This record gives sequence, C-alpha cells and structure tokens, in this order.
Amino acid sequence: MLMPIEHLDDWDMRLKRQDAFWEGEVLDRPVMHMTTFRLNHAYPALAPHTGVSLRDRWMDTQYIAECALCWVMNTQFLGDALPSANPNLGPEVFSAFFGTKLYYGDSTSWSIPNLTDWADVAKVKFSTDNSYWKKIIEITDALLAIGHGKFYTGITDLHPGADAIVAFRDPAEMNIDMIEHPAEIARLLQYVTDCYFQVYDYYYGKLSNAGQAITCWPSIVSSKKWYVPSNDFSCMISKSMFDEMFLPGIQQECRHMEASIYHLDGPNALRHLDSLLEIPELNAIQWVFGDGHGRASDWLPVYQKCQAAGKGLQIGLAADEFDLFMDHLKPNGLWLSVSVESEEHAQALLKKALRWKG
Repeated sequence: MLMPIEHLDDWDMRLKRQDAFWEGEVLDRPVMHMTTFRLNHAYPALAPHTGVSLRDRWMDTQYIAECALCWVMNTQFLGDALPSANPNLGPEVFSAFFGTKLYYGDSTSWSIPNLTDWADVAKVKFSTDNSYWKKIIEITDALLAIGHGKFYTGITDLHPGADAIVAFRDPAEMNIDMIEHPAEIARLLQYVTDCYFQVYDYYYGKLSNAGQAITCWPSIVSSKKWYVPSNDFSCMISKSMFDEMFLPGIQQECRHMEASIYHLDGPNALRHLDSLLEIPELNAIQWVFGDGHGRASDWLPVYQKCQAAGKGLQIGLAADEFDLFMDHLKPNGLWLSVSVESEEHAQALLKKALRWKG
C-alpha cells in the first residue's frame, strides 16, 4: 500500500492521473504540476550551512534531509504536484559507483575520468563498498525517515549508457574512441547496463518496500516502475553511430521498466528523435530545448510529431502559452509543468484544462 501524503487530501487522485499519463489516458484532464512558495513560511527556515568545504556541504546527510523537509513544508503543491525529494550527489554519481571521483561546485558536481587507457578497463568496476554508493543509501534512508507522510523519496540521478562511459573517459577522448575503440565501448556499455539494472532494482525495491511511489528528478510521481533513459553524448555523434552503438541499450533500459520517458537534451539531439520514436516500449519524451532556444511554444512541431508517433510528453511552459497548447495538442499523455503566480491562478488553469478535449 502506498504511503499517503498527510497534508494533501487528494494525493491518491494525483497519483492516478500520473499513472494514466504513461498509458496516454486522460481521467478528466492532463496532468498539471504547479507549485508556489507559501507566503507565510510557517516552517522555520534553516540557517546556512557552515561546512568548511563544498564537499562537506554535499555530504551532510542530516542537513540535506532537513532542507528537503523545509522546502516541502514551505511550498504549495497545486494541481497534481506531489511533494518529493531526491538523494543527490550530482548527475555523474552512477559513474562514481565505478571508481571515478567527484569534484563539487555550488550546485552540481563533475566526475574526474578514471579510464585513461583502454588497457586498464578491467579496473572500472562497480562496487557496493564504494563510498558514494554508501552515501546515497545513507541520504535515501534519511529522506525516508524525515519525509514519512510528508513527501516521497526519489531515486538518485542515474546516467548509465554512453554518459557513464563519457564520465570514465572524457568527452573529447570518447569522440575518438567511437572511431578507434568501438568494440571496447560496446563491451563496457553492456557491463554498465547490466550494473545499472542491479542498481535501479535495488532502489526500486527499497522504496517500494517503504510504501513509496516512484519518483526522481523530473518530478513525475507514479506507482509504476519507471525511469529516465538519456544520452547527452548523442549531441556529438551522427544518427548512424547513435543507432548502431547506443539505441539497442536504450531499448533495453525501456524494456526493464513498466514506463519510461526519454530525456532529449538540446537541439543537436533532435537528429535522434525519429529513432527514439520507433522504440515501442518508450512511453514519453521530455524535450529540453535549453536556454537561448526560445520557449516551449516555439517547439510546437516537435511536440506534435511526438504525439503523432503515440508518445506522451512532459512539457514545462509559461501560463501565457497554455491556450496555444490546448488548441494544438491532444490532452492524452501530457504531463505539464506550468509556472503560476498564486493558488488562484492555478485554480483558473485547472478549470480551463477540464475543457481540453482530444
């Protein structure tokens, strides 16, 4: 049985709408994810972290958990938004499970490549004795404890496939490797994919046994076993290279889940959209056009193409774009994150969305 969210009377209906999203179904309207900060910050704010180094701040499990609770309790979750918090040591933590070290900035971290020569590939090994692996478990457990009844704890940001190997090697080296070492990449790719399934299943089991819905960084919250295939390295290679080397692994990832949404990042990745739309097991696309490339409404043909292929969409849009999307997209399989100014603003959009017909 899934854990209720104590401060949301309709938490179960919000989950049902998000479950329906994966199937391209509409219960009464598309999924509408909206949040605002509470004007009366009733929950006490935390003092700034006093750790002597950035790494100390990233590794302070209790402070991370308390920050998550503070954010949830001082946020209004409107429409279908459900409170969640994700254990996070940066987007390359999965590669760190294989021996890379992480360098920390204020808001993200980077891996230091650990495979400088393909002759040493045997040293790239996943280990549950790894300090990053242990820390993510520790943070997950702390979030589960402090968030019980208040928010859902997510799965950390996992990037297997090409992006994991890029972290081992470095992007420039990986581009050369695609020509000079394709066989080595293919073998390492399968090993990394097999480990990814073990890692994902561990966390899926851990969270499911704790009565958690499944969530991660895109903020979709669902009772289904789901995750986010991606390949940011694909921006650097041709469609033929992508199709031959990486598309089969992405399909494996989709098959491992009950539901999946592909993170398509940047205009240079659009060359791979046709290939992705042909994956039967892929449910949805998250198209991220990036800063400096307009607004969601400027990419309407991309969204229409995805819908024509039977795929769902996660779209972040401004409220003044809402009518345009109502006019040009079907409500089926839409998960919308809409920027709103107030609870009243959100309620007006929810009322309008009830008129959205396919």
